[in-house]
Amino acid sequence: MSRSKSLSRRWLACAAVLCAFASIAAAQSNPEPAQPEEVTFPSGKLELHGFLWKPQGTGPFPAIVWNHGSERLPGSQPALAAFYTAHNYVFFVPHRRGQGRSPGDYIQNLIESEPPRQRAYRMVKVLEDETDDVIAALDYLRAQPFVDSGRIAISGCSYGGIETLLTGERVEGVKALVPFAPGAMWWGRNAVLVDHLRRAVEQANAPIFLLQAENDYSLGPSHDLSKEAKKKHVDLESKIYPAWGRTHQDGHWGFCTTPGAWADDVLAFLEAHMGTGQ
Repeated sequence: MSRSKSLSRRWLACAAVLCAFASIAAAQSNPEPAQPEEVTFPSGKLELHGFLWKPQGTGPFPAIVWNHGSERLPGSQPALAAFYTAHNYVFFVPHRRGQGRSPGDYIQNLIESEPPRQRAYRMVKVLEDETDDVIAALDYLRAQPFVDSGRIAISGCSYGGIETLLTGERVEGVKALVPFAPGAMWWGRNAVLVDHLRRAVEQANAPIFLLQAENDYSLGPSHDLSKEAKKKHVDLESKIYPAWGRTHQDGHWGFCTTPGAWADDVLAFLEAHMGTGQ
């Protein structure tokens, strides 16, 4: 065997070892989250379900309540859970009434059962009722020994972004509100909803970071609610990111649920208002 071939094989062997160590280090720095725990919690007379993701360790950890959208089956949001738990946040996905594993009538059926002229009012009424479910989820989370009850934030997308703002108007003690695309699919089509969101921003009990992608259904939430916040001297940051994907739905739901462009900004906002995790 020539000297050059021997050196080449040794180099390849060393490279393989180095790659193995690099893979191990990468896995340790970005661990896969454990499987979520399905939990139940009361909201009035209802027994609601949700999925709870925990980082490694005993805590107490800061926590995120994630408000799902209008989808019938919200699931447990593993991609978002992996992102937040990797940064030492508990991540809780409560299922509001009538969606996922929680009992009740599905929100879209309730809205569409009304005559067309009444649907705008019905939508807001149902969303306000479901705010009780988010508050119940917060109460459940605060009672968990592994959660730092003084460091909880609320986030969510679409209907969940609406719920984030409506809840932030009603509860105190939450450190941050991170709504994605709240009401974007209905802006310009439901004046009742827009008025409620303006009021929720005006009366928010925590700082707000509102995010949208440029190709969302409407950028009205970012533009209009930012103006309202400035007029009322409310602590609201807003950022419109470059288009995400190709369609409005990509820029709406895909952007919300993929921790890509917004990851560093959201983490910085949470750290500024909640402090770092352990």
